[in-house]
Amino acid sequence: MALVGIFSQIRIVLVNPSDPGNIGATARAMKTMGLKHLYLVAPQVFPHPKASVRASNALDIVAEAEVVDNLEEALQDCHLVFGTSTRERELNWISLTARAAAKKIGEAREQKIAILFGRERCGLSNQELQRCHFQITIPTNPDYSSLNLASAVQIVCYELRLAFLRKTEIRVPKQLALAKVEQLEYFYSHLNTVLTHIEFLQPFRGQQIMDRLRRLFSRAELDETEVKILRGILSAIQKKIPKKNVNENSYD
Repeated sequence: MALVGIFSQIRIVLVNPSDPGNIGATARAMKTMGLKHLYLVAPQVFPHPKASVRASNALDIVAEAEVVDNLEEALQDCHLVFGTSTRERELNWISLTARAAAKKIGEAREQKIAILFGRERCGLSNQELQRCHFQITIPTNPDYSSLNLASAVQIVCYELRLAFLRKTEIRVPKQLALAKVEQLEYFYSHLNTVLTHIEFLQPFRGQQIMDRLRRLFSRAELDETEVKILRGILSAIQKKIPKKNVNENSYD
């Protein structure tokens, strides 16, 4: 697959950016590396002249940016999601360097991929990272780890381009289609309902266990068939337990 074709499957997602200049600078960083799909989740100020000025000759990316109200819309139809973060998280999320992430993305042919970048001041929330399969980190100076949003985008996009240029002569085995984000969310909802009904999830620890189960299944990178099998198992369990408070039709 040509480089342009590969990059057409990747979207850069800025979550709630506050500075329109960073949006323009992100567009410029993307275009210099050959990426073109920019999603903006609830930007505080957009459109804005500052975004156009900072974009330089990447005005087309700014003009064609998809503006959405929430993260669910930005991840629609995606199979694999990466979230960037510099902070250690309580759940010890699977963390990859930008270079390692680029290599993994290069192996995910014909899959729609989203790379999330958080707010300038506080990054992505734990809840937003829960929607990701992997966390991307950029090793910075521990004495001063602050990295501009557009600079972080530039580094990740550079690593992507470098990884794909190295793989132009390498054949990658065809993968089965990974499950889309919305399919996984239906599965997690189904799993939560069944585990609650059999009283495996308790109110004081239920969310913590579900968070860990999300991590487990994210590591597995489930394909569509595997999700159907897992949901079939859950449905079979439901047929063997009392039906009260369980509406199986809500999972379709």
